[in-house]
Amino acid sequence: MKIINRSTSINQPAPIRSDPSRWNLIPHKVTTETGQLWVGTLDANQYKPLLSRVVIFKDNEQVQSIDIVRVQWEKPIENLSNRFFTLLTIEGLSPNTKYTAVFYRQIEHEASEFVGDWLQLKTAYFTTLPLSLPTEENTAFTLSLSSCFYAHKDDGNTANAFKALYHNGTQAVQPDIKFMVGDQVYLDIGIDSLSPLTNEVRCRIADDYQEHWKVLDNMLRRGGTWMLPDDHEYWNDYPFYDGFIPTLFMLRIAKIRRAWKKASKNGVENIQQTTKPLEFFKIGDDISFCIADLRSTRSKTQFINKENFSKMIEWAKNLTTPGVLVIPQILIVEENKTERNLLSFKSQYTKLINALADAKRDIVVLSGDVHFGRISSVKIGNHGKKLIEVVASPTSNLTGVNSVATAKPKYDPEYFPDRKARINCSWEPEKVEYPEEPFRVGTQNGRWFSTYWRPRTKEHFMTIGFRKDGETVKMQVQAWLVRQLDNKGMPKPQFETPYEFTLNK
Repeated sequence: MKIINRSTSINQPAPIRSDPSRWNLIPHKVTTETGQLWVGTLDANQYKPLLSRVVIFKDNEQVQSIDIVRVQWEKPIENLSNRFFTLLTIEGLSPNTKYTAVFYRQIEHEASEFVGDWLQLKTAYFTTLPLSLPTEENTAFTLSLSSCFYAHKDDGNTANAFKALYHNGTQAVQPDIKFMVGDQVYLDIGIDSLSPLTNEVRCRIADDYQEHWKVLDNMLRRGGTWMLPDDHEYWNDYPFYDGFIPTLFMLRIAKIRRAWKKASKNGVENIQQTTKPLEFFKIGDDISFCIADLRSTRSKTQFINKENFSKMIEWAKNLTTPGVLVIPQILIVEENKTERNLLSFKSQYTKLINALADAKRDIVVLSGDVHFGRISSVKIGNHGKKLIEVVASPTSNLTGVNSVATAKPKYDPEYFPDRKARINCSWEPEKVEYPEEPFRVGTQNGRWFSTYWRPRTKEHFMTIGFRKDGETVKMQVQAWLVRQLDNKGMPKPQFETPYEFTLNK
């Protein structure tokens, strides 16, 4: 297999067709023995290769090779041509093992002297899940947590900071997997959202993904990925369209709304690969994860449909280890009179927090959405257990007039559940603990009619590491400031030392 790498000078095929930046190779969900790879392009100017290949390496030795023929490519957005992908499932892998995947396409232009050779386009990296949590000091099973990415003015900071940490951080902070918990794209921002043409709506959604995925590339192709949509993968406060945001006016026209909903759902399912409302996995007998899409099946009375809500409750009820609930909106929250949050769906909210309280195991909630980073904990239920919530938002702040939605961290409600909400819970509301400095994510001031109009939280993502310590699980949280890099390109940690919790099994 003769490989032509990106530095090789060739005349054919045309550069627009061989530019690696126009292609994506993204590891998605991993298990102890499998990994998923999203391969393809969101660029409208590419054509489907006759033959492509993904090669899997372990310790620089090839272990698998998978060919992709033209008929395997699928459309990520229905009714749009010249954007295509395929999802590969790599099987027969070893647990807790680092793999490298390389994507090639065969040169087929008859005028090229390199016809039949292979052009290397993308390299991705992922690690399979371990069979159990590590036990040694200064080690961890580590995940990253991020949300709310607005491409304008990011300039690659988020992805490059993640890349540096992934390759050069200590073992305890290098992310094994990543949770991207909403607003990876903002499909509802811009005057072009007022187009009355359904095909323009579809093209704009596809173009937004292309722009954001190109800027996020160095992050997306490192580590197994679970993505959850929040409202901006659809539109603000989805599925509702009763707000007064001018750029969402066209949603009141049923034909446009249907096209927008269908195309954005295509993006969630085919590009972000959120194909199920719930995903579950365990790390041995040490910790259990539930990843819940609380947006896509939302209705007037529920944040997730009844069938999957019952499965969430069963997961909590049957926990025999600490549980990690990954959701796109925060749980420790006050009522919001202007935009719906989880507390707006009071019946399901009440049943969920009562189920978590009855779980008899410590619960960790990982979330984003609110444009601030925050750590909080509270005693929950009558069994002496605690609920810990970690919020990471944003990775890149909104700019210009849209920056009126930026925020500084909020340390409320004072009690959980919020006493003002009058939740009928099975225990007395407890006071929430919000760590003081230095364990708070920093802020910056804004200036009217500048890039950022209001005070805002510094751009960051978080890492959360877990290791087993006898009959407990140690948990460490660190926030990484993506726009403050050292001379080696490493992001600055926000906290002097990681914030620590002990989870009782």
